Amino acid sequence: MAIECLVLGAGQEVGKSCVIVSIGGKRIMFDCGMHMGYLDHRRYPDFSLISESGDFDKALTCVIITHFHLDHVGALTYFTEVCGYHGPIYMTYPTKALAPLMLEDFRKVMVDRRGEEEQFTNDQIMECMKKVTAVDLKQTVQVDKDLQIRAYYAGHVLGAAMFYAKVGDSAIVYTGDYNMTPDRHLGAAQIDRLQLDLLITESTYATTIRDSKYGREREFLKAVHKCVSGGGKVLIPTFALGRAQELCILLDDYWERMNLKIPIYFSAGLTIQANMYYKMLIGWTSQKVKDTYATHNAFDFKHVCSFDRSFINAPGPCVLFATPGMISGGFSLEVFKRWAPSEMNLIALPGYCVAGTVGHKLMSGKPTKIDLDKDTQIDVRCQIHQMSFSPHTDAKGIMDLVKFLSPKHVILVHGEKPKMATLKGRIQTELGIKCYDPANNETVHIPSTTYVKIDATQAFIRNCLIPNPELLKSSLEGNSDIGCTNTMSLPLPHLRDEKVAEGILVMEKTKKARAVHQTELLPMLGMVENKLQLAYCCPVNMSSLEHFRSHELNEQSSLSVGDPSSSMKMLLSSDQCSWLRLLLLKLSHSLAEGTNIQQFPDHLQLESFRISVCSNATCPYKFKEDVHASAALFFCCSWLIGDEKLAWRIISVMKDWNSSTAPRQPTS
Repeated sequence: MAIECLVLGAGQEVGKSCVIVSIGGKRIMFDCGMHMGYLDHRRYPDFSLISESGDFDKALTCVIITHFHLDHVGALTYFTEVCGYHGPIYMTYPTKALAPLMLEDFRKVMVDRRGEEEQFTNDQIMECMKKVTAVDLKQTVQVDKDLQIRAYYAGHVLGAAMFYAKVGDSAIVYTGDYNMTPDRHLGAAQIDRLQLDLLITESTYATTIRDSKYGREREFLKAVHKCVSGGGKVLIPTFALGRAQELCILLDDYWERMNLKIPIYFSAGLTIQANMYYKMLIGWTSQKVKDTYATHNAFDFKHVCSFDRSFINAPGPCVLFATPGMISGGFSLEVFKRWAPSEMNLIALPGYCVAGTVGHKLMSGKPTKIDLDKDTQIDVRCQIHQMSFSPHTDAKGIMDLVKFLSPKHVILVHGEKPKMATLKGRIQTELGIKCYDPANNETVHIPSTTYVKIDATQAFIRNCLIPNPELLKSSLEGNSDIGCTNTMSLPLPHLRDEKVAEGILVMEKTKKARAVHQTELLPMLGMVENKLQLAYCCPVNMSSLEHFRSHELNEQSSLSVGDPSSSMKMLLSSDQCSWLRLLLLKLSHSLAEGTNIQQFPDHLQLESFRISVCSNATCPYKFKEDVHASAALFFCCSWLIGDEKLAWRIISVMKDWNSSTAPRQPTS
């Protein structure tokens, strides 16, 4: 079984995360995001690569959304309401609550404020959310009879989850965005140690190793305090959910300790609404926030209030959180235009910014002018402070997760191409795990080995423990053999390491598959066994075996003349297992190479054909002309109907050693 991954977004870039995974006949879409740096067709993944006919319900088993950021959920409403997907959609409870807020905020910014063509309406957002099934952490969801999924805590933002998917014995984990270190309002990512064929992980900070969190916080607070103390304004462009809450907790605590009276503002009502959800979903936050919740809700900010648009040109210092976080449009861009020309002001960028956004241009080096479009240019004289408050894990965190899970294969997404190449090399050289970094619209084929676990009965296990003899051509000294004593220097059966595991695989409805011995099958079915068996007592001329044990045969010959029953008794008393081994050696030389006859203490066995030394002087399977053969040792042969060709081949070999004519058809 192979796993195929079609990367429709976040391939060697950050933006429009969307990966289609085919596993065990199931097809899963992980994330359905938009690219914040594009306004044309590149904004959405190329959904035509999923299905040329546009029948996405047949093409996909389900859609899984890891968290509410627009680069992971922004295209979902377009995919369901415009493209026509109506199949199952899964996300966590917080993601289901907060995703519509993000989508509606984006729609308002793009349509109401920028006048773009509407991609989807508010009603369509609501209809899309009705199709979503919410899941809890570590809840195993059976999507259908073959596919099961499970969510694990990812940190990053409220409700973010890594998703485990399993079909048969093939399993993968898609991380989405995650953080391996806790912060002030969220805990670190947590996942079980799983047996994985594939791990698909984000790699935003593929080469970055972050310094101390407390050092970064001190640097940020120092820069903000210095600016407002000098009468300047601080713009912190951030998404309404996630970093806004983290930095508000940090600033609110600092303002309280320093007794500062300078206002801290939220832009718009989205963050206020988001804070309400944070209070409701306190169980998804960090342990510290949960522990202090009874006495103090960390999201009740004393020094943070709403911002009115008339405050943009108001004199005096302030701190403003404005969306969107990458200054890709909306209110943060509007404020940036007003505040950027002043040297007193500060733009504090708290995390990663996608290429093509104003935030990315500011982080790439301090520009003096920024062209927004062909008609708009902004003078940039303000201070720029880049902070590492990103909710993404760093290179150490990625390596730690890969090492912990130890999957057979790794695919890197959601990162910049040169940095991903470096991380790919580290994973392959340091961890010895095959790693891939596909570009958008590329498919990666991952081999997968399928194992089916079955029960086994005691009879089957006992049969498996029977050694598998293989005849040695050279003579071995010693007296070890299978159940034999008083042996001479003869070639011995060699026991191969592998055992013969012969049985029947039984698969009953609603029950686990079992391996049973063939003798157990009929009683299980309530049936009586009926065998049609043939038998023949075959004489073998003693002279043909004489060179193996001539001294024993010479001593017995004087006793056997004229008394066949006495001869038989003496021969048998000399150890029948030795005669079986002599016969085994003879047959091994005469039959085709590779014929594997098993020797047991009292018989030889090849498939259903069984040979044992006959001790019955009046055996009913002897022919009359054979009964008085004084120089013959008789072997009783039996076999099931259907094995006639094999039986006659062996009997013919045995009869060829005699001077008598060819054997007749045996009696039944």
